[in-house]
Amino acid sequence: MKDGLLREYKDRLLEPVAQRFGGSVSPNLISVAALVPGLLSAWAIVQGAMGWGIGFWFLNRLLDGLDGVVARSHDKKSDFGGYWDLLLDYVIYLALPTAFVVATPTPAHIWSLIALLVSFQINSLSWTLLSSLLEKQQLASQARLTSIEMPTGLIEGGETVVFYTLFFLLPAYIPWLFGSMALLVAVTACQRVWWAWRHLE
Repeated sequence: MKDGLLREYKDRLLEPVAQRFGGSVSPNLISVAALVPGLLSAWAIVQGAMGWGIGFWFLNRLLDGLDGVVARSHDKKSDFGGYWDLLLDYVIYLALPTAFVVATPTPAHIWSLIALLVSFQINSLSWTLLSSLLEKQQLASQARLTSIEMPTGLIEGGETVVFYTLFFLLPAYIPWLFGSMALLVAVTACQRVWWAWRHLE
């Protein structure tokens, strides 16, 4: 819900690091580099190495935040970069919950994972379809910070990081955490449908 505010703090924190790159490193390459610790985090979960898993997860998030700061600092922003970054994010967002269930394939884990993935799919459709219509009707914000326009919702990037971190810290409560996140993501999708009903002709 507060991604705009959090992004300002994140940019201030990572700006010195971004400046060190001197514009020599492509933001898209940093996005690809972020994928590696993200997938290693999933592997560590399957192996039961939660310490390594959360460490790789935080490294993934650090690199994922850095690519956008580098792009903005060195005037390398592009629509492809925004698209690529979001696509790779989704690879990790799907891989980590799946890894927890592979590690502990109980019925509760499996059904809560299904609920979470279904909520992700519905939410993705709620804003990707809406994003196209916003561009078509020129309702997109002129001051947006990301390449893809979407109305805000209950669960955004910051809340996702919190939930995924809790997966590592409280693995015994995975079914409850998956179920809670699925419910809140579904609410977020409903918020965007409501926004669309009010603003689109």
